[in-house]
Amino acid sequence: MDGQALALPDGSFDSVICQLGLMFFPDPARGLAEFRRVLRRGRRAAVCVISTPERAPVWGILADALSRYLPQHRDDLHLSFALADPGRLERMLHSAGFRDVGVKRERRDGIIESFDDYWRPIEDGVGSLPQAYRALPEATRRAVRHEVKSGLARFDADGRLAMSVEMLIATGRA
Repeated sequence: MDGQALALPDGSFDSVICQLGLMFFPDPARGLAEFRRVLRRGRRAAVCVISTPERAPVWGILADALSRYLPQHRDDLHLSFALADPGRLERMLHSAGFRDVGVKRERRDGIIESFDDYWRPIEDGVGSLPQAYRALPEATRRAVRHEVKSGLARFDADGRLAMSVEMLIATGRA
């Protein structure tokens, strides 16, 4: 259902968790207000959003490369990072009526076995960035792939990609 207009009674939940979705809401503040509305008094909400493109290179490098070929869609291609400002996210939760608000950065390190393993879901069109990639002409797709592979080269560790991803975790109490 629409996270900005939840068809649920007030105070129906003990917790609300939104992982990697709020930044895609047309009006994230309205979504947070709905999260607050459906929580029982004193209960908590948690929201996870992606940090900046530089702190999430697994998506940031692809978004930057696609933006060079689709400059008119730059804002849409960078929507994943729209809530990367911890101060803004904190203010949004306060404005939605949450108290005991906190925002913390969480970093996770990971290994992708090869560039091909990284690229396969992009070729398959899984997600909004890969959908934009798949809509490009073949020659442009090859150029984007080359550019992304070059951009990820600094994370190469014996053929594997060793990267970290930073997320922001925001919490608040109803």
